Amino acid sequence: MGLLTFALAGSGPAHATLGEGSDSIAKDRKALSAVKRATTSHAKYSVQEVASDATVVREFLTPSGVVFAIAWKGLVPPDLTVLLGSYFDEYKEAKRQLPRKHGQRRSRVKGDRVVVETWGHMRNLQGRAYDPALVPTGVRIDEIH
Repeated sequence: MGLLTFALAGSGPAHATLGEGSDSIAKDRKALSAVKRATTSHAKYSVQEVASDATVVREFLTPSGVVFAIAWKGLVPPDLTVLLGSYFDEYKEAKRQLPRKHGQRRSRVKGDRVVVETWGHMRNLQGRAYDPALVPTGVRIDEIH
């Protein structure tokens, strides 16, 4: 399983690791100088939310505590090189093969192991990244936000 690492431009790196346990979230808070805002539980997953001055990050965990997705919303776009970790080369190649669409505000790039979707506009940038193989059965992708 690959690593999914999160960092905000202008902030120190954090390590929300796709496929690893919830202990990676504590590292996120420290590295982001963020505050844990909430933990919510659903039948098939839980969400831990941390917030910095610029961005809110939501990390989605399976009932066994494995991070299967990350979503973000904020003023600053994430550094995808850091965010995707070992998935970045796969993402970059999949993105390279897509036709260019100037002025597009929504993007969906699908690799073999990772999907990255971004949308929004200046000062309201949003996105999500997930490994489809790790998403629990019965969880809809649109729940990851």
